[in-house]
Amino acid sequence: MAVSANRLELLQIADAVAREKLIDKSIVIDAMADAIQKAAKSRYGAETNIRADINEKTGDIKLQRLLEVVETVEDLDTQIDLKSALAQNSEAKIGDYIGELLPPMDFGRIAAQSAKQVIVQKVRDAERDHQFEEFKDRTGEIINGTVKRVEHGNVIVDLGRGEAIIRRDELIARETYRYGDRVRAYIYDVRREQRGPQIFLSRTHPQFMAKLFQMEVPEIYDGIIEIRSVARDPGSRAKIAVISNDPSIDPVGACVGMRGSRVQAVVGELQGEKIDIIPWSEDAASFVVNALQPAEVAKVVLDEEAERIEVAVPDDQLSLAIGRRGQNVRLASQLTGWDIDIMTELEESERRQAEFVESSKVFIDGLNVDEVVAQLLASEGFTNLEEIAYVEAEELAVIEGFDEETASELQARAREYLERREEALDEERKALGTTDDMFGVPGLTIAMMVDLAKSDDKILTLEDFAGCVADDLVGWVERKDDDIIRHPGALANFDISRVEVDEMIMAARLKAGWVTEEDLAPREEEVVDVEEETQSDAIPKEINVIEATPQ
Repeated sequence: MAVSANRLELLQIADAVAREKLIDKSIVIDAMADAIQKAAKSRYGAETNIRADINEKTGDIKLQRLLEVVETVEDLDTQIDLKSALAQNSEAKIGDYIGELLPPMDFGRIAAQSAKQVIVQKVRDAERDHQFEEFKDRTGEIINGTVKRVEHGNVIVDLGRGEAIIRRDELIARETYRYGDRVRAYIYDVRREQRGPQIFLSRTHPQFMAKLFQMEVPEIYDGIIEIRSVARDPGSRAKIAVISNDPSIDPVGACVGMRGSRVQAVVGELQGEKIDIIPWSEDAASFVVNALQPAEVAKVVLDEEAERIEVAVPDDQLSLAIGRRGQNVRLASQLTGWDIDIMTELEESERRQAEFVESSKVFIDGLNVDEVVAQLLASEGFTNLEEIAYVEAEELAVIEGFDEETASELQARAREYLERREEALDEERKALGTTDDMFGVPGLTIAMMVDLAKSDDKILTLEDFAGCVADDLVGWVERKDDDIIRHPGALANFDISRVEVDEMIMAARLKAGWVTEEDLAPREEEVVDVEEETQSDAIPKEINVIEATPQ
């Protein structure tokens, strides 16, 4: 069967558009069919169900008017009764569509323009979908592009098959671009939006530097060396922690390269950003000491529950450890994930001495002992009377100059003092108005109840406590510019973790009847399939259409 010139041209156009836009040819053919269908509706009436089909091999166009087979006809333009349908096709049944062929039609100027708009829109949507599918799995990659334009400080980058944007805050400081400049950036997000896929690039993202090292250092690409963490002050300074899976390979030396060739290639791409390459360590103390380079560290004290670390440095190393505007300690904190407090050796010594004196005074007052005994207890690491009262008696008896009788006497005095203090706190609790139902919360002491009652929120009842969140009780940290602002909670004076506070709050809600044991029990996830139905003017391709065969 010969194919007419017009039909051949139709297929050639569809093939050319598909190749140019990098989309499937069938999508273009369907778009043309929808356009013809819309034009036909404008001629035969919008209420008429029109279906257009284009043969992908021959280019033949078939127009049909569809009539739904029903028992009782309510709309003559779209429905046909079963008896009439059987007269046209003996296989017709309720729910089928009878397709009546329509004669070929000539497109007028308005219909042709409308059809063109439909095709352009369908092809554009398909092109956007293709772009999104192409880039959605490339998040985390480095990509090269050409600057297309600069708008309000944001750089629009031509990627060849799409556009991306580098926002002003994702550019390195003092970095400027002009039309036609080549740019290399990190894909950190790809979103499907109404105006098309939005590809967001960054040159300040920490992983941008990590990917650059991966490109420059073959050992990282091969997995011999791993980058465990990265911290950046874009355009100024950065720290990167690396570890080698091969003991014979030095991770720092491999990243630096011969005469610094590898690290200098990364520094050049990052506009001269200074990079400290740090050996990663499982030991948090060693890792923090390495992260604070080039400063020397004299002493490290870790608080694992609070993820906080105290670092003592020599007096002449303090400014170097902190860095300009706190840059060095801030980057070290980001790299390690620990809050770092830096002090001089003199300040650390004075603080320890103050704690020693305070602990000694507590023991003198609470145990009614002389200064020598109190200092012995403090020097052994005891800090409060609870430790004296409830520790194993043998731990006290082994202290030089103590025996079992002395240990028993000290524990008896400690418990007696704690009982008197507990009674005094209970009286204070009652005076403040704290209700007795608070005693039902596991882990909540009378001393805590007093502090809760004295807090700004005046937490006096079980209901009050159940309505709290962890931040109200343990406090929270707010980062504002380069400063860290700490907001203390109502229980800031107690050594209690956020997890423990959450458990106490949940226990209070359980006791108050806000939740039940069943609510807290883990449940199996239920999978629910939801079908999304979309309404369209187009006739679904899947419906059963049978052609009329008039007798």
